[in-house]
Amino acid sequence: MINYNELHNENHSITELSNVLLYLFRERTMCDTAACCELFHRFTEKVREHIDLVDENLYSNLLIHDDRETQKLARNFMSGSREIKKIMAAYMKQWCPRKRPGSLDIKEYDRFLRESEEMFNLVLERIQDETEKLYPLVREVGGIGMVSSHA
Repeated sequence: MINYNELHNENHSITELSNVLLYLFRERTMCDTAACCELFHRFTEKVREHIDLVDENLYSNLLIHDDRETQKLARNFMSGSREIKKIMAAYMKQWCPRKRPGSLDIKEYDRFLRESEEMFNLVLERIQDETEKLYPLVREVGGIGMVSSHA
C-alpha cells in the first residue's frame, strides 16, 4: 500500500537531490568527487524506485476507467516512465563506466553538463506532472491502496 505522503516525500527527496547535484555539476572540480558520485547514484536509484512504485500502484484503476481521457493520461504516464528509464540508461552508459562503479567518467564537460541539465529537468517535469495531474486524478478515481495526504 502506498499513500500520498510517501509519494510527496519521494518527490521532495528526488527534487532536492536534483538541485544539489545540478549545483555541484556546474563546478567542474566537484564532478569527480566521491561524494558527488555517491549522491548521483543515490539520485538515479531513487528515480528508478519511484517510477517503479508509481507504475506498479497507480495506473490500474485509470486504465479501466470509463473516461477515455483518464485512460489516455495513464498511458501517457506509462510511456513517459519508459522514456525516462531509457534516457537514464543511455546517460548512465555514457557517463558512468562499468569498469569503475560509483564514479563518473567526464571527458567532455560541456556535453556532460548539458545532458545532465536535460535529464534533471526531465525528471523534475515528471514530478511536477505527477503532483499536478496524476495524483489528483488517482485520488478522484479512487486509486487502490491510496489514502489522502490527511490520513
